[in-house]
Amino acid sequence: MLDLDLFMDMLRVDSTSGKERGFALLLADRLKTPSNRVQTFEVGDGTLNLLLTWGEPQVWFCTHLDTVPPYIPPSIDGDIVRGRGSCDAKGQIFSMFEACKVLEAQGETGFALLLLAGEETGSFGAKAWTRDCGGGDLVVVGEPTDTKMVTASKGTASFSVAITGRPCHSGYPHLGKSAVDIFVDMVCRLRRTAFPVDPVLGETVWNIGKLSSDNPQNILSPSLSFRIYFRTTGASAAAVNAVMESFRSEEISVTAHGGDAPMDYYTIPRAEKTVVSFGSDAPQLGRFVHRALVGPGSITVAHTADEYVRISEIEKAVSLYVEIFRSKSL
Repeated sequence: MLDLDLFMDMLRVDSTSGKERGFALLLADRLKTPSNRVQTFEVGDGTLNLLLTWGEPQVWFCTHLDTVPPYIPPSIDGDIVRGRGSCDAKGQIFSMFEACKVLEAQGETGFALLLLAGEETGSFGAKAWTRDCGGGDLVVVGEPTDTKMVTASKGTASFSVAITGRPCHSGYPHLGKSAVDIFVDMVCRLRRTAFPVDPVLGETVWNIGKLSSDNPQNILSPSLSFRIYFRTTGASAAAVNAVMESFRSEEISVTAHGGDAPMDYYTIPRAEKTVVSFGSDAPQLGRFVHRALVGPGSITVAHTADEYVRISEIEKAVSLYVEIFRSKSL
């Protein structure tokens, strides 16, 4: 029987990124069992990572403590639980802890529940864990995948672009050069670029944000800046970097901010499979021999005002997490 009171209490806590320390301390108390050991670890930015262990872990269940803003209080309606974090990622915390309780009741040891800070803002908790604490054999990362085990995920690549124009009176545009026009030409060229299509992960996609050109409407833009974020594949990662490098000129400055490589994941034969385009802490947990990615809920409702998870899917995830543990510990 699922402890839905615990789940609702978890969802009542505002743990949007930057506020997850209090949530970690609450869980350190609420998730203590007769058989586990509870430890907290400073990340270095005021947040905490939380580790619960049952013996010496061979299999690590892992997800994140923080949620995206804004905070949305929870509600329950039959099989559906709504509220911020219900599927990303408090639904994963709850499912993984329920799986740990099942294993504990069956006398099993050799597993852990690792809860990390700051996933939504740069995987700071995962980076601190890898730096300070290391890894192990298998880490099962919880994200909303419709309870399907991910076989592969796209990578990421992020760039800052600054464009310099030559301002002049907008009635005489031939006397200057608008940074906006340079930007439009650049975007048009990007849209015409045919990045290689990966046989597993499909097409490369990109998005522009933080777009700024604060010029008066009657003056050609002297400058423009933006960030561009790619979801890359094994076939396209090198091509993305080459294309962005090709834009460098006296007018266009490009700064690469790195990202994550496309990844393949550990799966078990019986589980349903999928591929995903979103990021997670998994690429930062590189000191684990094997990495899996699976959890209840749909990425299509994560980060939205109508975020929800089905109780029936949580039950399915609990059973799958137990099965993953058994498959790896045989």
